[in-house]
Amino acid sequence: MNNTHRLTYLSLLTAISLSLFVLEGLLPVPFLAPGAKLGLANIVTVFALYTLRARDALAVICVRIALASLFGGGPTVFFYSIAGGLLSFAAMYALKKTGRFSLPAVSAAGGFFHHIGQLAAAIIMSGTPGLLTYLAILGPVGLTTGLATGWMVTLICKRLTSFPSFY
Repeated sequence: MNNTHRLTYLSLLTAISLSLFVLEGLLPVPFLAPGAKLGLANIVTVFALYTLRARDALAVICVRIALASLFGGGPTVFFYSIAGGLLSFAAMYALKKTGRFSLPAVSAAGGFFHHIGQLAAAIIMSGTPGLLTYLAILGPVGLTTGLATGWMVTLICKRLTSFPSFY
């Protein structure tokens, strides 16, 4: 893949991820805990992790978080999002690298660690370590949504491998 093709591909993935992020903000999700989301943009994150070099996947995450914060959130949202996104990515990358975990399991771990990162950011900003108790609620939500995301990415990858020029 030449540099222009790579940059175009990364830009498209970032745009899709940002679009899913915006779409998710429009969906009412009454059954999740306050602060929890479906994580639709993470479909692209996990897909990028499994189909691109790690640094390219990380670039997609960081650019999406920066743009999403710029469009509607500001520095506080950026801090929470980047903390969750980077910790999630690090956990998924480490687990994927072992080769011992399925794609859905890696994604589930990413959902869980995303919430740990966000809670760590909240504790730093508020100085309230007791916020970590909220992990009892957010943890299972992150595992569940991460598992669903991983399952979707598995289906997407299976479908795309039927295109000879994709990989």
